[in-house]
Amino acid sequence: MHTDGTITISVNGEHKRVAAGLTIAQLASELGLVPEKVAVERNLEVVPRSTLGQVVVEDGDELEIVHFVGGGDHSARIDEDSWTVAGRTFRSRLIIGTGKYKSFEENAAAAEASGAEIVTVAVRRVNIADPNQPMLTDFIDPKRFTYLPNTAGCFTAEDAIRTLRLAREAGGWELVKLEVLGEAKTLYPNMVETLRATEVLAKEGFLPMVYCTDDPIAAKQLEDAGAVAIMPLGAPIGSGLGIQNEVTIRLIVEGAKVPVLVDAGVGTASDAARAMELGCDGVLMNTALAEAKDPILMARAMKLAVESGRLAYRAGRMGKRRYADPSSPLAGLI
Repeated sequence: MHTDGTITISVNGEHKRVAAGLTIAQLASELGLVPEKVAVERNLEVVPRSTLGQVVVEDGDELEIVHFVGGGDHSARIDEDSWTVAGRTFRSRLIIGTGKYKSFEENAAAAEASGAEIVTVAVRRVNIADPNQPMLTDFIDPKRFTYLPNTAGCFTAEDAIRTLRLAREAGGWELVKLEVLGEAKTLYPNMVETLRATEVLAKEGFLPMVYCTDDPIAAKQLEDAGAVAIMPLGAPIGSGLGIQNEVTIRLIVEGAKVPVLVDAGVGTASDAARAMELGCDGVLMNTALAEAKDPILMARAMKLAVESGRLAYRAGRMGKRRYADPSSPLAGLI
């Protein structure tokens, strides 16, 4: 403690001197934050929100304060072609991300045009310098959309687990999207770390939807470890290359007992339709919408593509032939 009755702590990586004896809740209020709307990690341990008013900040403490967006009730009309993940039922098979858009307004308009019912969101530090800055929840209503917290940018199992623990503390989320990346150039998943994180999260009561390689063996291992959905990449994240290995995607679909959703690599509507024609339960995309010249129009196109691809899968395509087969019979030809 300093002679003036203050102590030095670290908040979100910044050193601060604050009055001794403050509880975490009081500190949050002094920073302009609402304690009920944040989650706090103290010296790498999550502090239960119910105790924020009792835990006193001590000299040398390292605090991470994050905020998150609220989840919501799901009241969309369900029809016979709905899909279910971890006991939650959805009608739309298109999931969209919330990064790279020019503005929150554009993101919200794309979400409406896409018909999506689930949006992925990243957990990031609260900006304590400007706690009143606009938030995603101001534009995409958590009462209308289901928020799926993800671990984008995590390169170790420990970082991913830590991130999702904070997300659950912030909003009570158990249904989450897990991704553990191998390195920054390809953003391919590190399957050793991914599998390890899946096992830990499942044991802690999380319901992880897991981003993975397009490997049927790895997919089965993840399912056995507790993944509630398998999300193989179609191509590298943000590449827009479309599905590069339809054979393995189909094998994953055929072998899985949980939903399978293509995650990453979709560039245009035909890619989304093809994923659905392969039997996938859904498609997740971000860059394909956010970096389109007209994100709102592309969102509408993706909605129709996913619906069309699903209908084609349900209808069952004709068999392929090596030679022509006339539509009109030749018998009786003049």
